Amino acid sequence: MESFDILVPGEINPDLILAGNVLPEFGQVEKLVDSATLTIGSSSAIFACGAARLGLKVAFIGVCGEDVFGRFTLDEMQKRGVDVSNVIVRKDGQTGLSIILNRRSDRAILTHPGLIPALRASDISDELLRQSRHLHVASYFLQTNLQPDLPSLFRRARSLGLTTSLDTNFDPSEKWTGFDELLSVTNVFLPNEKEAVSLSGESNVDLAASRLASRVEALAIKLGAEGVLGVRDEARVRVASIPVKVVDTVGAGDSFDAGFVYGYLHQWNLEKCLRLACVCGALSTQRAGGTDGQPALEEAMMHVS
Repeated sequence: MESFDILVPGEINPDLILAGNVLPEFGQVEKLVDSATLTIGSSSAIFACGAARLGLKVAFIGVCGEDVFGRFTLDEMQKRGVDVSNVIVRKDGQTGLSIILNRRSDRAILTHPGLIPALRASDISDELLRQSRHLHVASYFLQTNLQPDLPSLFRRARSLGLTTSLDTNFDPSEKWTGFDELLSVTNVFLPNEKEAVSLSGESNVDLAASRLASRVEALAIKLGAEGVLGVRDEARVRVASIPVKVVDTVGAGDSFDAGFVYGYLHQWNLEKCLRLACVCGALSTQRAGGTDGQPALEEAMMHVS
């Protein structure tokens, strides 16, 4: 019997978000910033919280240390309705941490990996997969131990009746390799514009959409404030974002993903999936951090025409 709508194998780390005049100066120069916020980090965890906020039953599996950052993240995820009972806690390990220097519409990120890359596909049992309807993976390039066996994990999930979705996030090496096999077993692909262009090798987002859409069931390319370009069954749809007062863009793409996957699991048409996704992404930017601004379904649907 399925206990969960979504299983998320992912990285665990909090974000320390510094906002204001955050450009550092070396030479022992001390600068004062406007705010400092410790909040749930990691694309996978932010997605999980966004999906749970929409009313989906979400289970999370990852690896963290038995330390203050690990305990903080797991506690905060539980408060938001995410099942973390399958998380692997290592007494001698160190939970990762990201420091985000936030300047409203742009940011820089400094990440200490710690145990972020530690999860392996072998940690995810068939028994756990059978309890779920859908498998979502984010932060492909940070989860280096998961990478080699991710295609086989997706095949295993699909053989057990699950659908799959993927958001690669940015490749720090900018090599963008190794996706032919993985995309062939991915139902829903959720890159942003730069990721789509880089992965496809094309010169613009429209050409990238054509190439990538031929390899997956549904494609949604995030265009930031411009909205989204989606393709499914040869139908190509553009949806605009909604106007909001942006406080912090951290995690907006992950909240977008949660909205799209919600619609996909409820068998909505492409345009309605894209509209909910855009609303979830936009509303999340009105609060600091990736999770505090995530909307409940009722709030989000007020903006979905």
